[in-house]
Amino acid sequence: MNIFLVIVILGIVEGLTEFLPISSTGHMILVGDWLHKFAGADALPFLDGVESKVFEVVIQAGAILAMVVVYFRQFFELASVPASDSFYSRRGFWLLMLTTIPALAAGALLHKKIEAHMMTSMFVSIGLLTGGLWILSVEHLLPVSEHKTIDDVDWKMALALGCFQCLALWPGMSRSASMIMGALMLGLRRKSAVEYSFFAAVPVMVAASAYDLLKHAHDLNAHSISHIALGFVVAFVSALLAIKFFLRYVQRHTLAAFGWYRLALAAVVLVALRHHG
Repeated sequence: MNIFLVIVILGIVEGLTEFLPISSTGHMILVGDWLHKFAGADALPFLDGVESKVFEVVIQAGAILAMVVVYFRQFFELASVPASDSFYSRRGFWLLMLTTIPALAAGALLHKKIEAHMMTSMFVSIGLLTGGLWILSVEHLLPVSEHKTIDDVDWKMALALGCFQCLALWPGMSRSASMIMGALMLGLRRKSAVEYSFFAAVPVMVAASAYDLLKHAHDLNAHSISHIALGFVVAFVSALLAIKFFLRYVQRHTLAAFGWYRLALAAVVLVALRHHG
C-alpha cells in the first residue's frame, strides 16, 4: 500500500472521529494495527517511527482548525468581548482555561505510562466498551435537561468538566464522549454539551500539538513535514464534514447510536484479539 494512501486513510479517520463520541485515539490505534497487517513493509517505517507519533498528534490540529473555522465568530467573541453573562465573552475564555487545567496536569503526570503500556487494541476495546455503556446509561436513564445552556456554565461546572475530560487519557474512552456525558450529567442541554466539548478541545489539542512539534522538531525532515502537512489537510476537510453532520444530528437524536456503535466495535476487536491470540 502506498504511503500517501496510508496518510490519507489516517487523516480521514482522525477528522471524522475527533469530535464524535467514539474516540479518535482509539480508532487511530485500531486502524494503525490494521495497516500494520495489510499496508506492507513500505509503510512500516512511517507507522513505527517518531514521525508517526508526531503525525498522530499534529493532524489533530487540522481537525481543531476545522472547528475554529466553523465557530470563527464565537472564538473571536471569546477573545475580544468583555466578560459578561454570555459564555461568548472573555468569561467563556477563562472557563475554558479552567477546564483545560486538569487534563494538562493529568497528561503531564500520566502521559509516559499511558503511552508505554496502554496504547493497545485491548485497552482501546475496554475504553470503547466502558464509554458505550456510559452513553447508553445516560441517554436512557437520565432525564434530558431543557434548562441549562452553555451560558449557565460557571467555574464549578467548568472545573468538573475538566475532570471528566481526564477520562479521555484512557485510549478508547473519547475526550468528546467524556465531556458530553459529563455535561449532560451536570444538567446541560445536549446541544450545549456538544458545543462546550468542541470549544474545550482547542486549548488541549493546541498544547499537545505544540509540545510534540517542539519535542521532535529535530527528528523531522522534508519528507516528514510533507507527510504531516498532507495528513493535516485531510483531517481538516474530513473534520469539517463531521462537525456539520454532528451538529445537525444532535438537534434531532440522542447519542445512543454512538453507544451501540462503540459496543459493536469493542466486540469485534475482542473477538479478533481472541482469534489471533
